[in-house]
Amino acid sequence: MTDFSPAPTSSSRIPSTAASSHPRVWFITGASRGIGALLAEAALAHGDAVVAAARSPAAVKERLGAQDALLPVALDVTDENAARHAVQLALARFGRIDVLVNNAGYGLLGAVEESTSDETRRLFETNVFGLLNVTRAVLPAMRERRIGHVINISSLGGVQSSAGFGLYCATKFAVEGITEALHAELAPLKIHATVVEPGYFRTEFLGDASLVESSPLVDYDASVGLVREAARRIHQNQPGDPVRLASAIVQLVNSPAPPLRLPLGSDTLQTLADKHAFVARETAQWRTLAQSTDFPMHERVTTAIPS
Repeated sequence: MTDFSPAPTSSSRIPSTAASSHPRVWFITGASRGIGALLAEAALAHGDAVVAAARSPAAVKERLGAQDALLPVALDVTDENAARHAVQLALARFGRIDVLVNNAGYGLLGAVEESTSDETRRLFETNVFGLLNVTRAVLPAMRERRIGHVINISSLGGVQSSAGFGLYCATKFAVEGITEALHAELAPLKIHATVVEPGYFRTEFLGDASLVESSPLVDYDASVGLVREAARRIHQNQPGDPVRLASAIVQLVNSPAPPLRLPLGSDTLQTLADKHAFVARETAQWRTLAQSTDFPMHERVTTAIPS
């Protein structure tokens, strides 16, 4: 875990040297490689400023070079103090954060039973609690200005779970739920929240650096075993172009009315269509039983929770 001194409090913020003259200031986690690095490149090419957060700022500098519009910062998203400190460094350099992209995360391949409690906790610490740490650190500055856009990177696995990726998908289901709530909570403050759902893109996600594999049990060879084989076969043969993905997210940020969800990739679109059709069929089949659990109409009190 990265070692930082205590983060400045709201009453003792690091003073800002100057407000950024760039159209937008991005704060991107997991920015040293993969989608995060490509998105940083796309934002910089668009004339924006980028705070590129990663465990290794040196890797960011090596990938993106040195330029006035770029601020590499050290960040382990599982460290809440480190998240607050990184945000204060960003505000000191650029004066504001317009776009937060919660991109940091990794995958876990294994059956639910195969995955250990330690593997599961570490996964949730990064993919879910890390996202929350950074979001809580950034939102006060956005709320103060009544403007901003929070973009949470989910996955095709946030649309539908599957054998072998159940716990990874669980983290992305959590990201979907968090973003839905943020969308409703932040809309009155004129801050947008979008969950991006990429399918299989040609990055290192299925490689050793981004994917942890649980120890296999022979009983799951016919299910998870096939997924393991498919992951090795698909690696670096994915249909999605990550450069175009980064460009699409820049277009998303440029929209005056961004969506709650943005599925990216034809595979995600197909998964969405199949999932919705399955849910519709199953709901129709079990509708009578589902409705039978209500109190009789004359005993009901109409209540509604605002959505």
